Amino acid sequence: MSDTLKLTGTLADETRYSIYQYIIKENKEVNVQQIAQHFGIHPNVARLHLTKLNEAKLLTSKFVKNEKGGRPARVYVVAEEPIHLSFPKQENHLLLEWLLELVDTMGEEALEKAKDIAYQNGQKVVNHTLMDSMSFEEKLDILKETAHSIGYIPTIMEKNNKKVITFSIFNCPYKDFLNKYPQFICLLHESFLKGQFDKLFPENSFIQLESKQNHCINCVYHVEVL
Repeated sequence: MSDTLKLTGTLADETRYSIYQYIIKENKEVNVQQIAQHFGIHPNVARLHLTKLNEAKLLTSKFVKNEKGGRPARVYVVAEEPIHLSFPKQENHLLLEWLLELVDTMGEEALEKAKDIAYQNGQKVVNHTLMDSMSFEEKLDILKETAHSIGYIPTIMEKNNKKVITFSIFNCPYKDFLNKYPQFICLLHESFLKGQFDKLFPENSFIQLESKQNHCINCVYHVEVL
């Protein structure tokens, strides 16, 4: 069976797809018992789903020492290597890598231009003809739609008569280039996100609290909407 058929067949099962999404969001190692308990399924069924995801290279697994003694336990985590899928096969990721290398070698002026392009694209993603008349909740719904695809869930709280939006990015959408161009990639992604917030909430304070570059588990942002 080709890798394409294996991948699409693996994710075609609704429960298996939900398990994969759950592991992405948790961003930590899980075992069969944890998945069985969370989804209310028999451990043998959970093991089958995890094995299928592992075989499709969506997850990786390893054995860890069992704290209660006995045989080592197998744990699963989201695979680091991204999977590129297209029909027919295309190499867009190679084109992206060439462009990143080009901008990186051209210096500060090229980087500033790239940040501006990312910012403008962030604004386009959330642009809406009725933006000016939308409520905070309606604008937040637009943000949530774009957020879901890259694995972050905004949370809202009130502070000094301001709305405070906090969100963590669990699964960096650019992690295959993060090791080679860490500072560069993060600056572009942050510009893209800031473009979204500036379009939705023109008066805001946008701050990054944590970054994977600093060995944090996730990238965490804090946005105060005035």
